[in-house]
Amino acid sequence: MRRREFVKLLGGAAAAMPFAAARAQNTTRMRKVGVLTSLLPEDLEGQSRIRAFVQALQRHGWVEGQNLRAETRWIGDSAERAQQYAKELIGLTPEVVLASTSPCVVALQRVTRDLPIIFANVIDPVGAGFVASVARPGGNTTGFIAFEYSISAKWLELLRELSPGVKRVAVVRDPVPASGIGQFAAIQTVASSSSGLELTAIDPRDPAELKRALAAFASERGNSGMIVTASQPAATHRDLIASLALQYRLPAVFAFRYYLANGGLASYGPKSIDIYVGAADYVDRVLKGEKPADLPVQAPSRYELIINLRSAKAMGLELPSTLLTRADEVIE
Repeated sequence: MRRREFVKLLGGAAAAMPFAAARAQNTTRMRKVGVLTSLLPEDLEGQSRIRAFVQALQRHGWVEGQNLRAETRWIGDSAERAQQYAKELIGLTPEVVLASTSPCVVALQRVTRDLPIIFANVIDPVGAGFVASVARPGGNTTGFIAFEYSISAKWLELLRELSPGVKRVAVVRDPVPASGIGQFAAIQTVASSSSGLELTAIDPRDPAELKRALAAFASERGNSGMIVTASQPAATHRDLIASLALQYRLPAVFAFRYYLANGGLASYGPKSIDIYVGAADYVDRVLKGEKPADLPVQAPSRYELIINLRSAKAMGLELPSTLLTRADEVIE
């Protein structure tokens, strides 16, 4: 997304903002902010994230065209594009850059270890080497994590509530980054204490291989289900993953609500928009002179359980009323 497209996202929120609040900041100098995001411009979830970030900045008094100039680049699931756009953004000399998800942080840190980077929706920034510690990040990078590994274990517990007889579980995960390894390990820990429960790891990077692997998994006998861990490839191919789960009648649990818009059955995780609101708060603090090294990494304060009753009915599942009552949202 280029600057003119970013301005379009600003329009609705800016119109609703009181003029006095928009003038609250010192407008004698135009400030520059970069945004590197791992989805694509046409992705509705990506648009929602950017919109939430923009609106939160406006609440702090930063308004595009008045005292703020923002440059946004969308990389999708492309390491080459990530590196290209990271260099391009840093070359524009922003004062701070928002990095949405781990691939963006990796690309930006390869280019600079000085310019402030605020990340959003990252898993295990310490294990990935982005920060020295959660409390004292050090360096030029800090931000907001998506969740801790313990949440991954809850996905298996939720799947067993959705489908009590489940014996075989396909775990869609990216085996390359530390976050993919950590999520799978947390699920394995719970599975090892359950007699007769079998896990099958499936890599979502290649759509053709993903189709083949899930078809093979679904063709075997036994009560089966699926967990889709958080990863960039899974987010990129989420339409395909959700459609295959419905096709093979695989009860599936996802990390984020936006998978359910594509037919996913259930999700347990943070409200992703909140993460980008928090990131805007940190960008504001950096623009006002604070250093990323002094801003602790933060975790979500709340998690949501969402159930897609339409998908449950399509799979012929009778969900327990206790689970539906506990859900934060039931999609009907």
